[in-house]
Amino acid sequence: MSIFVTGVGVALPGADSAAELAAALHPVGTVDPAADLGKKGLRYKDRATQLGLVAARRVLSDAGLLRDGTLTADGTRVAVLVSSNLGNVDTACRVARTIAEEGTRGLSPMDTPNASSNIIASEIAIRFGLHGPNLMVCNGPASGIDAMRWATALLRSGRADQAVVVGVEPDNEIVRALVGGPVADGGAALVLEHAGAARSRGATVHAVIGGHTRGADVAAGFREVAAGESAGIAGWYASGAAAKALPADLPGHDLAATWGELSGALGVVQAAAAIGGFGAGTDGPVCLVAGSDEDDGSAALVLRPPSPPASGPDAV
Repeated sequence: MSIFVTGVGVALPGADSAAELAAALHPVGTVDPAADLGKKGLRYKDRATQLGLVAARRVLSDAGLLRDGTLTADGTRVAVLVSSNLGNVDTACRVARTIAEEGTRGLSPMDTPNASSNIIASEIAIRFGLHGPNLMVCNGPASGIDAMRWATALLRSGRADQAVVVGVEPDNEIVRALVGGPVADGGAALVLEHAGAARSRGATVHAVIGGHTRGADVAAGFREVAAGESAGIAGWYASGAAAKALPADLPGHDLAATWGELSGALGVVQAAAAIGGFGAGTDGPVCLVAGSDEDDGSAALVLRPPSPPASGPDAV
């Protein structure tokens, strides 16, 4: 069963679309959730949740699943998967510090719900009426690609028709202290959809999900997924130490060098940038790599450009 990317949403400083993300040289300004969503419903929500809501609204609109604020699909058949390693760590640390200093009586009833690790995924589901499977992935550098892999599994198993995949991280004093530097204050989102659902509603296809691997060796993982591409790999996206293990003769993109630490948002932001690259003329599959040999694991996933006609599953 072919799995398509039928929506892309970007919420990064100075980049509001896949095309802008692919062309961006450095962050500009900040993302203002209130300007995008309105102020209603944002009070008491942490920064990561607000950014995730922005990315989700943009991707649902891009996919044609949200029109004039109304969901156009069966919400019980739309899954939500969010990748964020640092998302609400500031809230969790603040709650822990309050308990240590004042006991539980010092906690605010407005703060404690945001301490739940799945708060971003659940708030997206509630706000947009997405009642399918709901999953929060927080397992290190490969988290974003893992979220895409789990979304593909849900679609192929028939658990959902569409899956909203969001990768988001906030930038604040606590997360900077944890990672040792600036963090990308934003993220990206994708709608993944199985071929039958995409065909039935005439969805535009931005990309096709290819092979995936998970392991401890970046170079071996790249070779494994590349072997499944008869047309060869046209380029790769990777950051830091992982980039050094990939072929130097192919065009490479290190998004962390532009945006700062992306952590759990990395794989999803890479996918959005690759789709922007397809729109700019990249005419072959690209390999997304998250994690390095220095981490406890890495993941690789191939993303293919759509073959014309873009909305027809028989084209791939």
